Amino acid sequence: MIINTLKALFHRDLNKLISEVKQYKSESDIWKINGQINNSAGNLCLHLVGNLNTYIGRELGKTGYVRNRELEFSSKDISRQELIQMVENTIEMINQTLDHFDENLLEAEYPILVLDNKTSTEFFLVHLATHLAYHLGQVNYHRRLIEK
Repeated sequence: MIINTLKALFHRDLNKLISEVKQYKSESDIWKINGQINNSAGNLCLHLVGNLNTYIGRELGKTGYVRNRELEFSSKDISRQELIQMVENTIEMINQTLDHFDENLLEAEYPILVLDNKTSTEFFLVHLATHLAYHLGQVNYHRRLIEK
């Protein structure tokens, strides 16, 4: 049951991320930073794609994804369409991984230590959904601040 809930939340919020990226009037605004806003919407988008492909794709789906976290925050000027495609690919990866995930493994310890303490896989998947929602809010706020 929780798998379907998580899939729905990831699907909803990743599609909202696509919507936010599409709403920028100027593609260059996606990459702007200003004052104490240190992360552009583009970099937050790359970070979310890297995070989900690492912790759901690589660890649970065995996709072989190789993360370069530094580039998530240093890359610039990737096209809007390329960002959208990355998010769409991430949605597909999540669907494929969670469609084949054995719910009995939710209570098992998540395969790697990421947070301060070991967690169950279920706890970590919920953490990933809330992490996505947190950064999605930042993207929304970034767009409204940059384009005021």
